[in-house]
Amino acid sequence: MKDGCGVVGISITPQEKLAALYIYYALYALQHRGQESAGIATFDGERAHLIKEMGLVSEVFNTKRLNKLPGSLGIGHVRYSTTGASRIENSQPLLIKYKDGTIAIAHNGNLVNSKELRAELEAEGRIFTTESDTEVIAYLLVKELIKSDFDDAVRSLMQRLVGSYSLTLLVDGAVAAIRDPLGIKPLCIGKIDRGYIVASESAAIDVLGGAPIRDVRPGELVILKDGKLKSQQIFRSKNAAHCFFEYTYFARPDSIMDGKLVYDIRRMIGETLVDEHDKKADVICPVPDSGITFAIGYSIKSGLDYIEGLMKNRYVGRTFIMPSQEIREIAVRLKLNAIRSNIVGKRVALIDDSIVRGTTSKRIVDLIRSAGAKEVHLRIGSPPIIAPCYFGIDMATREELIAAHKSIDGVMLALGADSLGHISIDGLVKSIGIPAEDLCLACVTGEYPLEIPGEKCVLRRSVNCL
Repeated sequence: MKDGCGVVGISITPQEKLAALYIYYALYALQHRGQESAGIATFDGERAHLIKEMGLVSEVFNTKRLNKLPGSLGIGHVRYSTTGASRIENSQPLLIKYKDGTIAIAHNGNLVNSKELRAELEAEGRIFTTESDTEVIAYLLVKELIKSDFDDAVRSLMQRLVGSYSLTLLVDGAVAAIRDPLGIKPLCIGKIDRGYIVASESAAIDVLGGAPIRDVRPGELVILKDGKLKSQQIFRSKNAAHCFFEYTYFARPDSIMDGKLVYDIRRMIGETLVDEHDKKADVICPVPDSGITFAIGYSIKSGLDYIEGLMKNRYVGRTFIMPSQEIREIAVRLKLNAIRSNIVGKRVALIDDSIVRGTTSKRIVDLIRSAGAKEVHLRIGSPPIIAPCYFGIDMATREELIAAHKSIDGVMLALGADSLGHISIDGLVKSIGIPAEDLCLACVTGEYPLEIPGEKCVLRRSVNCL
């Protein structure tokens, strides 16, 4: 699975002109959230500047390019496509000019009603240059800005958007940050030298030597200007719907989300797996890198030895041309290689974060078994995924989700494991430490926090404009 994107916004005191450099380092810290494209937009007091390209942060930017992005405030983006193909036209930030000025926008999330909103705007004569729902948000905001001030325009915009969105915007000489009323996607605020930062994760604040302040509240508008911060609650919901996969997979373990250190949550999930499943193994082996922290918790609680049974090649390219099954198998071995002496003749508890289609899990089980493991017992840090995500996770369709059509035993047999144990939903919620009513668990329950055509909606959340 892949998450949608990472966003950042920075404002420092006007005499400073280093916003682009700060954003560059912050995007480095968010690179795990998207590797397809990177972009930075800044404002120098008179006009906006934008550089974006396909590729990693280190491939897109250098000193020469950063010097072409003057200004004390700006926004940045790293992208993995969820709506719109992987091409330069869909990369962000988007820069939109209108009669009263220019706005730049960066978006993490996915709109459920983007097609309807796009059709409405096209009927009014708006011409789109991208396939992304971010352009829909930008044009809706411009439409409202022509009629009212920024705060009222944001209020009107949020009344139209259905889905997940954490936004950073460059508008009217300020950086704005908006989080959807259910807080599905993360966004946090930090204090840095001579200013403030908003970012998808607190790790981006840490890399700048800053201090995390708090998360942007669901439904909140935050304004950064002249190195100062102000905020306004636009919408308030009875409950939140934080994506549980942020805590189990997407976020860096060293990030703090909603007051919780992600590392501690993942370690607790590993401990909970021990409580919920028999200890049938001799050694604990993580699937790197996503299974490592779970495995540490599992080892601590079970008393079993933690070993590295798989070594990950961190220099594998991001794409492969794999015309045949034989070449695909070589590609798997190039990415992961078994350390035979650590697992030969042993019962191995193989710890991973999730099973989606099951194809990768089967190959890893086969790799461990072919290296001489006596038994392979899969332990998974998320419940079975039975339903697709509509809120910004690039996940398989329901037809492709192995757990949507097979029992636990059926999945175990398909993967070739000797046993399979998922954390329970109750165990997951307890490990995260956030009430179930404040989490989005749709992909493991089939019950969505917002109305999705053809899907079951949890009708416990009410959202009110303030």
